[in-house]
Amino acid sequence: MITISSVSAQNKFGQLLDEAQREPILITRHGRPAAYIISPQDMKVLQETQSHRRNSQPDWGEACAAGWNEFDSSHGSFADEHSTL
Repeated sequence: MITISSVSAQNKFGQLLDEAQREPILITRHGRPAAYIISPQDMKVLQETQSHRRNSQPDWGEACAAGWNEFDSSHGSFADEHSTL
C-alpha cells in the first residue's frame, strides 16, 4: 500500500489515480490516516462483502428481544418485584 501526505496527494492526484488501479493508497493528514483511494474493482469487492455480511448476520436487536421475551414468558418479569421506582 502506498502512503502519501495530503499535500503531496494534491500535487500528484492524476498519478495516484493510476497507481490506485494497482494498489490502495492511504492519504494522511498530520501523520494520521485521512482517506484511501482504491480502484473501482476493489470498491466493488468491499461493497459486496459488506452486503453479504449484512445479509448473513442475525439482527442482534431482534435476537435479544426474542430471548428476553422467551425468558419472561417462562419465568415472569422480576423487575416489578425489585423495582425501586
